[in-house]
Amino acid sequence: MIVVTGGAGFIGSAIIWALNKKGYDRILVVDVKKDVVESKNLFNLKFSDYLDKDNFIEKVEEGAFNDSIDGMIHMGACSDTTERNKDFLMRNNYEYTKRLALWSVENKKRFVYASSAATYGRGENGFSDDRSLLTKLKPLNLYGFSKHQLDLWAQKNDYLKSIAGLKYFNVFGPNEYHKGEMRSMIHKSFYQIKDTGKIMLFRSDSPDYKDGEQLRDFVYVKDVVLMTLFVYEHPSVNGVINVGTGVSRSFNDLARAVFYSMGKEPNIEYIEMPASLKSQYQNFTEADMTKMRNFGYKEKITSLEEAIDDYVKNYLLKPNPYL
Repeated sequence: MIVVTGGAGFIGSAIIWALNKKGYDRILVVDVKKDVVESKNLFNLKFSDYLDKDNFIEKVEEGAFNDSIDGMIHMGACSDTTERNKDFLMRNNYEYTKRLALWSVENKKRFVYASSAATYGRGENGFSDDRSLLTKLKPLNLYGFSKHQLDLWAQKNDYLKSIAGLKYFNVFGPNEYHKGEMRSMIHKSFYQIKDTGKIMLFRSDSPDYKDGEQLRDFVYVKDVVLMTLFVYEHPSVNGVINVGTGVSRSFNDLARAVFYSMGKEPNIEYIEMPASLKSQYQNFTEADMTKMRNFGYKEKITSLEEAIDDYVKNYLLKPNPYL
């Protein structure tokens, strides 16, 4: 049995979808119980059972699952990059993950967990997942800090030889609908166009970038789950590993692609960035995908335009937009 924590969430439910496509449904979904019961992300999916995250970790540490779990894909966390409660983030993103990692290592079970590109901060040390650079990274927000502390703990204790932490870049796609302000700009743009006929982007706060020309590594969730399962299925693929496209694209590129997929001419308006975001805003991200490719991942990664076209036409414009 495979455990998917955060299984009712965005990437977690997409992983279950991908496992189902492989013919696998012996899956234990772990999440906040209320979220699991109410999540439309799970309506189309097959799985064995679900447990509340607190109940699950108690049972795990009591030894209830020693023989039944083959491995864990740990996506459960607070993913709000604006969260300011450090204690809450450290409990959810650091302590909880550490407990599951320790159990997995001690019981020789596969363990893959979600790190984040937020750990790279402004990228002053680049976006390489070379473990020798890990201690130099400076996250810009508490969310990134909580993820980075787990990566550092795993490296310090030499667990990165047997577990994998995936640094997800700007993920978008089906099943992100519940995320509020943490939804992708693609999803927000689709509804801005529907409601107003235009897309609003932040003006640049840096002389190095024109308005809308800030660059991010936008990666489609379907590619993300393929890379995640590739890592999970290869026990020798370990360490901190980037999950992105390796190609940075501008917000203007993104906006134009959404307009074209909806059959409309681009209409972009630039607005001031909130002061609260300026100190933690990443003007540029681009995953160095060398390590993933060297591990043997050979699949073609979907371009921004192809991914947005699939997302808009096959999900957002459909009555049932879920995987």
